[in-house]
Amino acid sequence: MTIRHHLRHGGALAALVVAAGLAAPAFAQETGSVTLDDVIVTAQKRSENIQEVPVSVATMGGEKLQALFAGGEDVLALSSRVPGLFVESSNGRAAPRFYIRGLGNTDFDLAASQPVSVIMDDVVMENVVLKSTPIFDVEQVEVLRGPQGTLFGRNTTAGIVKFDSVKPSQTFKANGTVTYGSYGSWTAEGGVGGPLVEGKLAGRIAVLGQHRDDYIDNTYTGVKDAMGGYDEYAIRGQLLWTPTDNLDVLLSAHNRTLKGTAAIFRANILTKGSNKINGNFDRDAVFYNGGGNNPQKYDGNGESLKIDYDFGGVKLTSISAYETTNGYSRGDIDGGVAGVGPGFIPFDSDTKDGIDDLDQYTQELRLASDTDGAFTWQVGGYYFHSSMLLTTDAGFAKATLHHKNTAWAGFGQATYQVTPALKITGGLRYTDDKKTMTVVGSTAPQIEVSDGKVSWDLSAFYTVTDNFNLYARAAHGFRGPTIQGRDVVFGSNPSVAQSETIQSYEAGFKSELLDRRIRFNGAAFTYTEKDPQFSAIGGAGNNTLLINANKGKAYGVEFDGEFKVTQNLLLTAGYSYNHTKIEDKNLAVAVCAQCTVTDPLNGAGQALVNGNPFPNAPKYVLNFTARYSYPIGDGELFAYTDWFKQGYTNIFLYQSKEFYSKGAFEGGLKLGYAKQDGAYEVALFARNITNEVNLRGAIDFNNLTGFVNEPRIVGISISAKR
Repeated sequence: MTIRHHLRHGGALAALVVAAGLAAPAFAQETGSVTLDDVIVTAQKRSENIQEVPVSVATMGGEKLQALFAGGEDVLALSSRVPGLFVESSNGRAAPRFYIRGLGNTDFDLAASQPVSVIMDDVVMENVVLKSTPIFDVEQVEVLRGPQGTLFGRNTTAGIVKFDSVKPSQTFKANGTVTYGSYGSWTAEGGVGGPLVEGKLAGRIAVLGQHRDDYIDNTYTGVKDAMGGYDEYAIRGQLLWTPTDNLDVLLSAHNRTLKGTAAIFRANILTKGSNKINGNFDRDAVFYNGGGNNPQKYDGNGESLKIDYDFGGVKLTSISAYETTNGYSRGDIDGGVAGVGPGFIPFDSDTKDGIDDLDQYTQELRLASDTDGAFTWQVGGYYFHSSMLLTTDAGFAKATLHHKNTAWAGFGQATYQVTPALKITGGLRYTDDKKTMTVVGSTAPQIEVSDGKVSWDLSAFYTVTDNFNLYARAAHGFRGPTIQGRDVVFGSNPSVAQSETIQSYEAGFKSELLDRRIRFNGAAFTYTEKDPQFSAIGGAGNNTLLINANKGKAYGVEFDGEFKVTQNLLLTAGYSYNHTKIEDKNLAVAVCAQCTVTDPLNGAGQALVNGNPFPNAPKYVLNFTARYSYPIGDGELFAYTDWFKQGYTNIFLYQSKEFYSKGAFEGGLKLGYAKQDGAYEVALFARNITNEVNLRGAIDFNNLTGFVNEPRIVGISISAKR
């Protein structure tokens, strides 16, 4: 499809929102005063109205989150639910990979770095397993698109996904949800909190339990219901101590236990020359002679201490945190049986990867103005340290690697209200980043990489009217150097990628129309990456190689819309278009063993990938939700539906006729009864209601192996709160 065609999708969304707005007066007599609620975000580490922040931000919360996770899905359920956001994993529920505006990292190694940072309650979750922390008792999710290097540091060149849990308060609050559905899937989630000592101490405790029965047969071993299920449990406790009006101390601790099935790899579910799922695919069966039924197990916990002290016009914030985790995933990687099938499989592959021990320490100190004057500022320092033992066991060989990463940074940001209509914000950060890797039990020398870089951003925000604002933003960030040592077990040397830097520009608008019944925000962006880090994965040698391209470029648009048509009808819609391009005439990568490569090849049979899109960068994302309610007494009957559609998405660095998806979509539906005060709700739900089979990823080294999305889950949910 042409760029013009995709931009028409965005134009159609804009036209839809505006047209709905023009028609809205017809509902005036029916609706009376109907307005959207304010959305408060902390994109700049302050509580601000989303309409007044010079950053492209999208949020999710409330019913939208509840509906997404009703069927027991993990964080992967967020994929394509926000314009510009994509999430995938070849490690099951344990190690998701995030992409924003096309930037991400396809590396499946447990030491991989990513350009999307995940922040949970002000604490960075740097390791890929920490990024899979279960989502429960969450107040709001914020997706910050574009580089966020000034306030949040290195490894945020693409953006941030930020989770904020419900906090303790002096008001008693309790909520709970129980769901039951297909494959014996159930979820139980709840939180309760309130005052422990009136005016001085408050607490909150939240729990999560998720289960699915094994439902996938192993037809090679003849074992029924051999895999596909999981058990996941998590708990979070928080204490908020406010001994004086000037001091807040928040102590938080959490634990997570996961036991279940790792990714389900399916051999030759693609036919040579086509990306369509073929007859080898059976949702409820695989043909495995290895992998031990693909088990997965992880345990982790963490603690944090946040202290806020108001000196009067200046607030000091300290955030200390510790995270630890350990576990493993094992898989029949080839997805079948060598020499037997399904399809041609030249050799078997059974691999186990695990974290023997991970310890992460972080400390942030921040001093910020706490007044309403024309000039506001914040300065701070940050320290990060992680130590990690990783083991890869390929059956014929085994290796344990010790990774260390230490980083420190100093940063500052200031905003000045130049005129009543114009404010300027600028920020600067210096980061020093150092990593080492040692092969345990080997005489091979330690590998060390380090770098120090400056990140910055500058934005202007202009208020045209009370309900229409314009902004422009330039930002520069970097992702630190990375070491990849997994291939040591296969007899290869570790690989290193140097730092990548990004220069980004965006301009946008934020509007509220028709007496705040429509919220419609949009942005256009472009960025250039210098030395972008990529992972050349697969090929006949099944290698994982870190590489740097010369450049990467992208441009696109994003729209987020919300329309309260009447008191009983709420519509939301979002659209993003993203054009990414690798620029390196000499960059060549190994290709698949059996697929049809469409790139030119060099003399060594490697694909020349100059001009290709970034891996896992959807050309467009379109999403939509609608909620309609019909009042009955002090309650309501309601219907809620949510849908997304995803454009062309190339899976690897090279392009082929097989390894991509195009036009993937999923939808959900929820029908029920709720008290108007929210006291309780009973509903029927369906996730992936049309039972779509969407290719989510692939393994290319010895056959046309793929993995797909979650099956349709139909069930019932009951929730209550007070």
